[in-house]
Amino acid sequence: MALNYIWIALFVLGFLVGVLKLIFFGGTEALPAMMDSTFTYAKDAFEMCLGLTGTLTLWMGLMKIGDDSGLISRLARFLSPVLTRLFPEIPKGHPALGSIFMNMSANMLGLDNAATPMGLKAMQELQSVNKDKDTASNSMIMFLTLNTSGITIIPISIMAYRASNGAADPTDVFIPLLLTSLCSTIVGLLVCSAIQRINLFNRYIFLMFFVIAVFVASLFTCMAGMNEKEMQQFCRVLTSVMIIGAILIFILSGAFKKINVYNSFIEGAKGGFQVAVTLIPYVVAILVAVGVFRASGGLQMLQDAISSGVNALGLNSDFVGALPVALMKPLSGPGARGMMLENFSHFGVDSFVGHLSSVLQGCTDTTFYILAVYFGSVGIKKYRYAVKCGLTADIAGMIAAVFFSYFFFPLDGGQPQKKEDVNKGDATVEYIQKSPASDEDAKDIFTVISLNDTPKMTINPM
Repeated sequence: MALNYIWIALFVLGFLVGVLKLIFFGGTEALPAMMDSTFTYAKDAFEMCLGLTGTLTLWMGLMKIGDDSGLISRLARFLSPVLTRLFPEIPKGHPALGSIFMNMSANMLGLDNAATPMGLKAMQELQSVNKDKDTASNSMIMFLTLNTSGITIIPISIMAYRASNGAADPTDVFIPLLLTSLCSTIVGLLVCSAIQRINLFNRYIFLMFFVIAVFVASLFTCMAGMNEKEMQQFCRVLTSVMIIGAILIFILSGAFKKINVYNSFIEGAKGGFQVAVTLIPYVVAILVAVGVFRASGGLQMLQDAISSGVNALGLNSDFVGALPVALMKPLSGPGARGMMLENFSHFGVDSFVGHLSSVLQGCTDTTFYILAVYFGSVGIKKYRYAVKCGLTADIAGMIAAVFFSYFFFPLDGGQPQKKEDVNKGDATVEYIQKSPASDEDAKDIFTVISLNDTPKMTINPM
């Protein structure tokens, strides 16, 4: 229900801002821009779902191999002591437990494209044990809370964006990002567990956190003494090994069980397109609403009002420049990435706002987008307290992002590099062209398309 009110408010507030600009200031740009944004974002939403089809097809095919070979069942049994305490509604050994673990692992590595199909598969498994098919179960809400606030151990995509924009040290957000995402995850887990009356004080939960701590410490030990190039290459190689290794494990598990691996993959992959088509209306609804509110100028007005309030309290308001990333992040991942890139070009990638934008981009996930897509994929209409838990984790992560950014990065007054005549869209492209990375390297990471003053980004396969 909360998402319903927010969706309506984005349209209504956007329209009111546009009308007020026209009546009192004679501004004729806002309303046409809002109209244009409905077509642009609807097209973007469709293309986003279409682009997701290939990834969905690949990973759903692999998941089918894992299901037929019994790999997922074995993984679920191994993890059941921990996961059954967080998801008491799920029977021991159920395939959903394996899908949940794989989704969380992909999120920890910052691999959104791999995490999404695994998450959708997990939702399908959770729906199979859900008694009320149009209402979110406790297990679904716990899963989405952990998903939207997931720990990011290796933020490979954000480091790639920073590198292509000429950051002196693209990896300097590594520790702040790890700490902020850990804060959001702990808060989300505590809030959801309190509502569901789950006891977290047991040896298996403590063991899980101990393993995570050892893994993080091992990463720091491996990266100690590396320069930025070596560290970035290490992260890329490690991520590649994990992804290719996971694919090989699925394939070899099927071969070991002497099943027809190819036919099993094809059978599972057929569902990729069907799931992508199911997602289209939900993604269109979210992105168009966000686009209308942004095009109206309402987001900018909100940012200016917050800045004035912070200054009136006598507090440092440098963080306000990064607020568009924080406000957009729960609604739209591409929108938040576009605003992060805009801040890179406007304030500088190594400015305080540039660093904070990077941390905010990775500290939580797109709560409303994930709720709409994951619940929509299985026909859930009643979200219950899912929005509250997700937003609580988001807010905790954002507060932590501001705190750790003030701690780790120097203040620079939050002033734009070219305050007088900067064209945000052109500046984004220009800044990327000045990157020390070669043109071919930049194309391998992402493509930026400038549309007036709204930089839009298309992720290229990595």
